Amino acid sequence: MTRLFETLLRELEAGRGAVLCSILASSGSTPRGAGAKMLVLEDGSSLGTVGGGAVELHAARLAQQALADRASTVQGFILRPNDVADIGMICGGNVTVYLQYFDPADAAARALIGDILHLLQSGRTNAWLVLELSGSTLVSMGVYDEANGLTHTDCLTKEQLLPLLRSRAVLQKGEPAYYVEPLVRTGRVYVFGGGHVGKALVPVLAGVGFRVTVFENRPSFAVPEAFPAAERVILGDYRNIGAHVQHCPEDYVVIMTPGHQADYELLEQTLRVPTAYVGCIGSRHKVAATRARLLEAGLTDADADRIHSPIGLDIGAETPEEIAVSIAAEMIRVRSRLSL
Repeated sequence: MTRLFETLLRELEAGRGAVLCSILASSGSTPRGAGAKMLVLEDGSSLGTVGGGAVELHAARLAQQALADRASTVQGFILRPNDVADIGMICGGNVTVYLQYFDPADAAARALIGDILHLLQSGRTNAWLVLELSGSTLVSMGVYDEANGLTHTDCLTKEQLLPLLRSRAVLQKGEPAYYVEPLVRTGRVYVFGGGHVGKALVPVLAGVGFRVTVFENRPSFAVPEAFPAAERVILGDYRNIGAHVQHCPEDYVVIMTPGHQADYELLEQTLRVPTAYVGCIGSRHKVAATRARLLEAGLTDADADRIHSPIGLDIGAETPEEIAVSIAAEMIRVRSRLSL
């Protein structure tokens, strides 16, 4: 997402227009859901995806026309054969795509994109993109974040907007219609242990939108160059993670150290605060032994029940890369069920 908006701002500052294709709504079986984006540039290149296949091909063609017309448009696609607007797909769903033309002369749009980039890069507050639409016409566009409220538009009061601030994109139909999409989630993933699985896991998580911090207690493993997809690499003491990390309820914790004692120490600290996810690598025997120690330390059964262990979805994973995919899949499932 950050790269997409960086590219959009760079194009506008260079005096070139661009079209941002966004899925506003989808129903049934579709390649991508609401919030998926593809940026189409004047040179015909694109960044991001709205699902590939026929939808993306048609959206790219329509985006080129929008660039030529210097105008935005809304297009619905029916992914079933023998229907109006049929595009030769048999997924069985419907997709509504908004093709938003950005004029390089629009200083207000450039300022808004700059603010969006700042929010994406800092990651310090939850934020949402807010669009007010009348048909295919953009009436106003703004951003809401928990620190500053709604800026760049006053189309909705706080009371009207709050029910639309969800973990997934929301399209409230009407005249005008309102589209609200999450831009930033403050939660981060803390990967404790930078061994083989940790190294495989970090780029997978970063690739699906998680912000990752690696925490290691071994100087030879706490090397930023080994984790280029991580936002931060911390060298610290597993017995006192609070010196470096303060977990929030939106955080995800993945524990995969080489020692049972370190796993226990990390779980004992982590389970005393609310988080979205706690996973620990290891066998069922190790899990049972660790659970007994946690209960002896004063934690409750409810606390211990929060642990996802053995970690990851059961897909028969064996290699570090396969285990990384199974962990990421489990975390995606947890994220999809959360509501901000």
